[in-house]
Amino acid sequence: MPKRNLKIRKRKKRLKPNSNNSQRSIRNTALDILARREHTRLELSRKLKAKDFSDNEIKELLETLIQEGLQSDERYAESYVNMRRSRGYGPLKIKQELQQRGVSSELVDDFIEFNDEIWLDTAYQAYEKKFAAKASESANERAKRMRFLQSRGFTGDIIQKTFAHFG
Repeated sequence: MPKRNLKIRKRKKRLKPNSNNSQRSIRNTALDILARREHTRLELSRKLKAKDFSDNEIKELLETLIQEGLQSDERYAESYVNMRRSRGYGPLKIKQELQQRGVSSELVDDFIEFNDEIWLDTAYQAYEKKFAAKASESANERAKRMRFLQSRGFTGDIIQKTFAHFG
């Protein structure tokens, strides 16, 4: 068996912030994190805490970032709802995921309207993609398909309408 030459890359050690330039360091760290993707206030706080910044520093910085419009739970929620809906997930699952990420219930309710017809269209697309719109022949197959839509976070009403549509 031939030997392979594998290059081993050494990880750079991340230095902990100095007390004299801690404020600049925490801001740069937060901006680096936010540059990759949107984060909720809670997610950003957890990541900064994992990098050994103090609670007071984190709280001050988060307030500043929110005032400057660099961090926004509203923007995160809107983006997240659109992304998950486009991947075939329903309102119940998306709501749960947003709340786990620290988005308030009121804010979630602003972006998820359970009676919106778009959720029915999303359920149709998810069903068609998974089952190729073939009619369910047995009770076991029908139950399996219902569980699939439930696990995707669709309401009972949407599931019933989906089954009525596909037969």
